[in-house]
Amino acid sequence: MKKIVVLALLALSLGSCHKNLVEPEKEEISGVENFDYVWNTIDQKYSFFTDKNIDWDAIREEYRPKARTARTTLELFDVIADMLFELEDGHVNLSAGFDLSRNWEWYLNYPQNFNYTVLERNYWVQDYQISGPFHNAIIDSVGYIYYESFSDEINESLLNYLILKFNDRRYNSQGIVCKGIIIDVRNNGGGLVNGAELFAGRFADKKTLVSTRLYKNGPGHDDFSKPHDEYIEPVGDERYTKPVVVLTNRSCYSATNFFANSMKHFPNVTLMGDSTGGGGGLPINDEMPLGWRFRFSTTKSFDSEGNNLEFGVAPDIFVNMDSEDEKNGIDTILEEALFFIKNQ
Repeated sequence: MKKIVVLALLALSLGSCHKNLVEPEKEEISGVENFDYVWNTIDQKYSFFTDKNIDWDAIREEYRPKARTARTTLELFDVIADMLFELEDGHVNLSAGFDLSRNWEWYLNYPQNFNYTVLERNYWVQDYQISGPFHNAIIDSVGYIYYESFSDEINESLLNYLILKFNDRRYNSQGIVCKGIIIDVRNNGGGLVNGAELFAGRFADKKTLVSTRLYKNGPGHDDFSKPHDEYIEPVGDERYTKPVVVLTNRSCYSATNFFANSMKHFPNVTLMGDSTGGGGGLPINDEMPLGWRFRFSTTKSFDSEGNNLEFGVAPDIFVNMDSEDEKNGIDTILEEALFFIKNQ
């Protein structure tokens, strides 16, 4: 009898846990309250309503009734996620224990223009090393660096080593001075902005204005601070001012977007490949009454010519991967970069 009572209590407990996680009562969901909290927070703090011509009031009218009739947390999650999707911003997401929502269209609707396997099997051969987060090699007398994520921290001594490897014959097995460097940041989704600034500073010849940043400072959609100028200065013991090509694709986002923009301002640097995916706003996090977290952009940045970095950085030379090349183990974009540097 005791065993039956314990099992019954356990079943009730598990049922209660499941209910709280997935299907609480409407009073516990507070769908409208949570919806309004997110909508109002975004309304007052999000940075790109005007730039993207978003009618946020109309979006509220469309999705609020759905939040009111949501029967489960799963349904409520989908309603709020769909509303946030309308912002078309990769920095905007909704996070709960059972799902993470985000808009990926900034790269999914474009060619990939990158194949890790092709690089690994056919290009990372001579003087190939994995130095911290950097895959690096010498390809046909040209230095090559692949950096997968700005979330992977870099340091001064590592950057000193890489530049010496390509610029001093004593630091590579071929005993050569490279004709230039290719920095491959394709598929780098971002990370630490200060890492992007530190890396870019190794290729600057002088203090250079690369962007202006505005901070949201009021509840109105156009309430921003005065523009704050952003500079990149030469940093480090070893710097590189010979030809550099930065390879980009649509999967370059956030800190990588800022890195590409900064590099584009230096006279010895050429961007090649496809446009970056954008991500020109610095995001912050907030928490709903329900406990879910959401993230959104609260700044906006423009390059030195006034172009909004939210919409990406265009390369100096557009190049797409050729499908036949790729089948044959050839990276079309990398080959173009090699040809470009060797003919400087």
